Amino acid sequence: MPDDDALWRVFAANFPGLTLPGHVATRLPALVPRRRLADGRSLFVQGQKTAAFYAVAAGEIETRFTGEDGTVSVLEHVGPPRLFGLAAFAAGQPAEYEAVARGASEVLVIGREAYTLLMDEAPGFARALLAEFARRYDGTLRLLHAARHQGAADRFALALAQLARERGVPAGGGWVEVAATQSELARLAHVSRQTANELLAAAEADGRVMRGRGRWRWRRDVA
Repeated sequence: MPDDDALWRVFAANFPGLTLPGHVATRLPALVPRRRLADGRSLFVQGQKTAAFYAVAAGEIETRFTGEDGTVSVLEHVGPPRLFGLAAFAAGQPAEYEAVARGASEVLVIGREAYTLLMDEAPGFARALLAEFARRYDGTLRLLHAARHQGAADRFALALAQLARERGVPAGGGWVEVAATQSELARLAHVSRQTANELLAAAEADGRVMRGRGRWRWRRDVA
């Protein structure tokens, strides 16, 4: 049985504005078990069909892709309360990446029964899910466009905005706190770590960013 607060935090963060009918809200927690993972444990592997999609309740999940030459590329470090594994589950296709716990972690497992309940008996859930897919797709397209046509500073600004949109937690005073490493920012922006560090320092000097260890704060209202 999951911590209900964790489940509702996931819904508030990923499906803002969605209100579940009372009978759905009552039944759903019992259908969403919580799974604990030790450091380095795989939740699913690349090429595996999954029976659920997931939300991070605690810790961090690393998603990574292994190329035909054996090269491993980290796609993302997913922290609470982000969803992952949506596309493979919804499409019934094998996962394109592996999901591995980084440190002791816990995930909420949203399987077929919970998904069917939400899709069939929660008006607005399908639209909210489609909107979440659209946000992710739009963010990916923006980064691809930036990688081809924009300079490092513009790509970096887009990467900051995307991570803040996907993982941001309101921190008061107009700030949004984001758990993300400098390496992730560099990868998303297609810049070196040194360039990412320089751009972060410039953003901090401009009052747009406050840096911390493994996380930072971003002000969306500062040009």
